[in-house]
Amino acid sequence: MLRIGMDIGSTTLKSVVLDEEGTILYQQYERHYAQITDKVIEMLKHIRSMFSKNTIHFCISGSAGMGLANELHIPFAQEVYATRAAIKALLPETDVVIELGGEDAKILFLSGMMDVCMNGSCAGGTGAFIDQMATLLGISQKEMNALASDHKKIYSIASRCGVFAKSDIQPLLNQGACKEDISASIFQAVVNQTIAGLAHGRKIDGNIVYLGGPLTFFSELRAAFDKTLHKQGICPPYSLYYVAYGAALLSKQESFSFDVLLKMLGDYRASDQYASCPPLFKSQKEYQDFTSRHPKESQIIKKCSNEPVRLSVGIDAGSTTLKAVAIDENKEIVFSDYMSNAGNPVPLVKAFLEDLYAHFPNGKVIGSATTGYGEEIIQHAFHADHGIVETIAHYTAAKQYDPNVDFIIDIGGQDIKCFQIRNQAIDSIYLNEACSSGCGSFLQTFAQALGYSIEEFSQKGLFAPRPVDLGSRCTVFMNSSVKQAQKDGATIENIAAGLSISVVKNALYKVIRIKDKQELGTHIITQGGTFLNDSVLRAFEQELGHPVIRPARSGLMGAYGAALYALENRCEKSALMNARELERFKHQVQAITCQGCTNHCRLTINTFENGERYIAGNQCEKPLGTSKAKAPISIYTFKKELLSKYVSFEGEKERIGLMLGLNMYELLPFWYTLFKELGFGIEISPPSSKAIYHKGQGTIPSDTVCYPAKLMHGHLMALKEKGIKTIFHPCLSYNVDEHRSNDHYNCPIVAYYPEVLKTTLDEDVRFLYPYFGLHRPKDFEKHFYEFLMNTWSYPFSKKEVAEAVNKAYREYARHMESIRDQGDRYYRYACEHGLPVLILCGRPYHLDEEINHGIDKFIASQGIVLLSEDSVAHMSQKADTDILNQWTYHARMYSAADFACHAAYPNIEVVQLVSFGCGLDAITSDEMRAILESHGKLYTQLKIDEVSNLGAIKIRLRSLFATKRRKMYD
Repeated sequence: MLRIGMDIGSTTLKSVVLDEEGTILYQQYERHYAQITDKVIEMLKHIRSMFSKNTIHFCISGSAGMGLANELHIPFAQEVYATRAAIKALLPETDVVIELGGEDAKILFLSGMMDVCMNGSCAGGTGAFIDQMATLLGISQKEMNALASDHKKIYSIASRCGVFAKSDIQPLLNQGACKEDISASIFQAVVNQTIAGLAHGRKIDGNIVYLGGPLTFFSELRAAFDKTLHKQGICPPYSLYYVAYGAALLSKQESFSFDVLLKMLGDYRASDQYASCPPLFKSQKEYQDFTSRHPKESQIIKKCSNEPVRLSVGIDAGSTTLKAVAIDENKEIVFSDYMSNAGNPVPLVKAFLEDLYAHFPNGKVIGSATTGYGEEIIQHAFHADHGIVETIAHYTAAKQYDPNVDFIIDIGGQDIKCFQIRNQAIDSIYLNEACSSGCGSFLQTFAQALGYSIEEFSQKGLFAPRPVDLGSRCTVFMNSSVKQAQKDGATIENIAAGLSISVVKNALYKVIRIKDKQELGTHIITQGGTFLNDSVLRAFEQELGHPVIRPARSGLMGAYGAALYALENRCEKSALMNARELERFKHQVQAITCQGCTNHCRLTINTFENGERYIAGNQCEKPLGTSKAKAPISIYTFKKELLSKYVSFEGEKERIGLMLGLNMYELLPFWYTLFKELGFGIEISPPSSKAIYHKGQGTIPSDTVCYPAKLMHGHLMALKEKGIKTIFHPCLSYNVDEHRSNDHYNCPIVAYYPEVLKTTLDEDVRFLYPYFGLHRPKDFEKHFYEFLMNTWSYPFSKKEVAEAVNKAYREYARHMESIRDQGDRYYRYACEHGLPVLILCGRPYHLDEEINHGIDKFIASQGIVLLSEDSVAHMSQKADTDILNQWTYHARMYSAADFACHAAYPNIEVVQLVSFGCGLDAITSDEMRAILESHGKLYTQLKIDEVSNLGAIKIRLRSLFATKRRKMYD
């Protein structure tokens, strides 16, 4: 009797037919585009046509197959068991299986203690992720694999999900990075995600087998795994079909006839039970009334004139599209274009300008400006007169449509930008963080997954009777909700409408985080290509409860605002390249690693026809040749210099390893002095870097912990590689009491992460993590003496320990006093010279350049005096907070915010650094916002993790600077 196994995955359907001996007679693989039942019927009919037998054994497996199997009482084999059954039959010597599917990823440890590690509802680092990245690059998956084979360097790219990765990749493309390097970097990101996210610290060793579509089709992905694991894995024949093969092996329980099976499937209907929202439009008339209020005009205008027209050009090189306009002196758009940037805006801008000059042969450009992700490269390439931040460009355009505008919301491909306007000036700025969920790419991803263009998909939702209530979740988490809705009988129309509603809810409740809809005002202007989708605009109006304004050419507003800005700041003759100069235009791209300092930045060098260069990827000014300029005034630089004097040395006693991470960025002076006075040698781990992170990547047990904690695994491995046999990092529930809070706790990660680190070391390294309380010096002296006597056989006396402890406390106090004194000096200097001040608030470890990615250097390079929370907190009393103030680091931030609000000097702003994965910052960010906004200050938060591209962060900071300048001017 034939045995048929069917693997119904998240995106594909695989089937295998076996004979009685387990020989594969037939196999089939295809995408199901969420039409699971129809595809199963189609595949079974095809199998029946190939074999004469009518009675079969049948079993289903796969992440999307359980519901169907349960409803129809068909045997179901969990995919892990199916994989293990296949491996035992075909490759019994296997130790580890790494399997990547469309939206699923798993690692099976088969030798020793068996374990299975699977991704949850996040599809990061899977086939769907690679699909999205190939689409973003404008290439096929086959081309991506071929390009990756010719790469020269690897960039750091997040693969937690596609929307995070797009936020990393798009700036690289706009900076001129080549697709060969980006393709290879995408594969490496998948490797990093799989190892760090699924291995949970367990070593991947022995005989490794690669299964699943991505690892079958992408040889360069397998090569990246091999290189990272230092192993040669195998991708066996039929690697796509191991789950289906295992299901077929486990199918002997029950027999079916093809006729009965096909009838059961044909009669199957989902339950149609799911949470729903009211329809967007109940009738055609409602829709007609809506479209009459919101007429749409073509985003592409191609007027033509031989008259000597004076033109102003604006170019918006966005995350996924390029918009360009030319306006006349009456501020009318006479020429425009709107196109996908295909990962490289430079040739598109050249083509636009050539087209413009052909249509206006006697036109004269009197001003030009660029904005968007690609602002800098376009300005350098074509000599535009101005580069302006996106927020200012969009506000400038919005004022042209409604001078009394209260609120502007722009939803683009990967960005949400919202501005609250008060007294004709931007008062508050809201931008989405590194994640682009709820943007245009969010809808586009789902449209493509379901087999539709975005235009078709948006139209389908207009008259859906029961839109699915999907809430406001990120793209990859939404996948599971959409799949569940499909199983419950939701149609494509209801899913399309539900997704449009979720975009709006995400913007309102996750980005803007409104509590009262009335706060937004009544003069609201929508911009960006996503609002060209009538379903999204209608959902927005329904959620607010009143009409809004959508400019007829809302997709061009960034470019239009840039053109208006250039017109207001016109010159007699623009520097923008003319037609003759465009004929000679050339653009070359080179990727190198900078050796100018310890950052070793991965630079992308763009060289143009006249030898002019645009360099991207740098964290300091050295590659730009401007390092001889006046030294920036930065407390961050001062703090790094203070720590640099604590260097490794040999002592009379054994060397103690100290990991430079977490609270050691503040307590290094204390522990260094203490062990030095007692005669120990000290070995400090090297500065953090990507290389350090990768050393410990395979030992990280949780992918959700913050990046500063992840780095500690690398520091531990670095000390071990140096031959250090004793490593010290204590557990500290309490910090030093600074009398600024009700209590003085450390956060759980800082306090207790050594408990996690101890599990990752071999027995040949002694890891010491005693529990101490530095907040009580007398008790500490006693407990530290006991620790020494229990750990070493050296004859320490209580007197010498007491003297060493006292010196350590004095050294720590001197260190902190130096920071406060320098903060006072920098602040006085700013006041005396009228310089802007920015307090960059965070935690001690945000001094780490691998964690802050050079944000401090960028801020200081703008001519701003940069301070930190610990350098100004003493200038304020204990802050009055609405929450229980019990954390030392947080109390400093609250005091710093309070100081900024009450300082006599008005030109001072606050920015908060937040590491992804920090749960406590959900509280601190709300409190910081409340303190600042209650005194009319802007609140700006920067979320950072292991990804070092600063494109979105620079936009946010420049928006803050521009808004502040405008407020000061007004």
